[in-house]
Amino acid sequence: MDIEEYRKRGKEMVDYIADYLTNIRQRRVFPNVKPGYMRELVPDHAPKHGESWDDIFKDIERVIMPGVTHWQSPYMHGYFPALNSPPSLLGDMLSDGIGCLGFTWAASPAITELETIVLDWVAKAIGLPDHFLHSNQHSRGGGVIQTTTSEGTLVSLLAARSDMIRSLRHEYPDTDDCDINARLVAYCSDQAHSSVEKAGLIGMVKMHYIDSDDDLSMRGWALKEAMDRDRAKGLIPFFVCATLGTTGAVAFDNLLEVGEICERYSVWLHVDAAYAGTAFLCPEFRHWLHGIEYADSIVLNASKWMMVNFDCSCLWVKNSSTVHHAFNVEPLYLQHENSGYAVDFMHWQVGLSRRFRSLKLWFVLRSYGVDGLQDHIRRGVQMAELFESLVEADKRFEIPAKRRLGVVVFRLKGPNATTEKLLKRLNAGGKLHCVPAAFKGKYVIRYVVTSTHTNEKDILRDWEIICQTADEVGPHRITLAELKKQDPEFGEQHCRKGYNHQPLTNHQSLAVYAGGIRKPVLRSLEHRRPVTLNA
Repeated sequence: MDIEEYRKRGKEMVDYIADYLTNIRQRRVFPNVKPGYMRELVPDHAPKHGESWDDIFKDIERVIMPGVTHWQSPYMHGYFPALNSPPSLLGDMLSDGIGCLGFTWAASPAITELETIVLDWVAKAIGLPDHFLHSNQHSRGGGVIQTTTSEGTLVSLLAARSDMIRSLRHEYPDTDDCDINARLVAYCSDQAHSSVEKAGLIGMVKMHYIDSDDDLSMRGWALKEAMDRDRAKGLIPFFVCATLGTTGAVAFDNLLEVGEICERYSVWLHVDAAYAGTAFLCPEFRHWLHGIEYADSIVLNASKWMMVNFDCSCLWVKNSSTVHHAFNVEPLYLQHENSGYAVDFMHWQVGLSRRFRSLKLWFVLRSYGVDGLQDHIRRGVQMAELFESLVEADKRFEIPAKRRLGVVVFRLKGPNATTEKLLKRLNAGGKLHCVPAAFKGKYVIRYVVTSTHTNEKDILRDWEIICQTADEVGPHRITLAELKKQDPEFGEQHCRKGYNHQPLTNHQSLAVYAGGIRKPVLRSLEHRRPVTLNA
């Protein structure tokens, strides 16, 4: 393909993508394929001679699309958003066309310059303290784009580990680094993302999990108790990851309490705000940021809710020198005349090479503005509120954790197996897609408003499918005591007397069907005899 054919085919691809996004509701959101499906559709070796683009293009629908989960669909409710937008797509197109790598400032100055600017823009827009800004001449902080939040957490943990080892090495010069590392302990909530655990594995440090409270939040007193126990054993607390918007139920750790404990014990505080961080563009959600002044680092995924397509995770650190000390490897061929003066982002990450990712973030911020992004976030929250109201109005379901932002966790009342069966039926149908979570012994379905296209009709359509599928799942048994607890109005006016005119006991069970109790028949758990209900 020469440049002139590329000019033609590029326009065709833009049209294809635009049509795909416009008509995405017509596609089954979750693919109906089995592992290995594609091997039957393509040869087992690369072609010896080049093929025509027309033949290649036809295989997008024949080979690729049957196995695609359509993350931009308004019927996609699994995981978290992974949004794109036209300005973001154009940004990646330009970045790929320029094709430069920005490991040092000299490798391509525009990459570094723009990244420092847009990271400052975002930091100001979400209300971060000034010490996280590149432009603050009185601070050594700043932001950098990482591939994922997982990488941002790993970078922060490794920087904290390096900083602690270096500090203790001065205090105990005869102690080996490996001996110090063996005593280091990191902490996070039992609701924290698995990437925190993985960072601990890579860093070869102990990871202790703090039990969350009834609101699924890590509290300062619980963290302090854990640290005190570990210190008494001769261990060294060095890193805490507080989560603002957990994966399971979008719970928020008490950042103020946790931050005060970290400051008291001189422990690095990292904040994982992968999903919820974008919501802080809206002032009404920033109360969850109280205590952010204690943080040494914070990461959010612009590639989740900010309409910047993957990959684009924003990490800010209070003191960039701690990151430099952890990752500073500078061979002669990477040095340049501005080394030590200009920012070289190769010292802020695990890898060396980096793409021009700030372009798409720049395009999105300029195209929508802060006001437009705020409208987008608020719209997503409103759609989640609508879904929440539908669940609350149906007595078959419960919401075991408070809705926060654009995520609702719900389940059928009764045993976990019933909700699990419902979710499997929903996903097998392919008309909408959700994923499960479990906390405090309850299996729940996560319904996440992910798409920029989602509207009220989509929510009502999804709810109708969920209700119909719940009908198919069938009844589950529930004791009268459980039913009274769930619905205080259900009582004497419905169940006056039982078999032989004996009052129903709390140990009897009801067969609960979709839409409520359809038939006025009960069966005693103890005697298995029919019991009549009097209205």
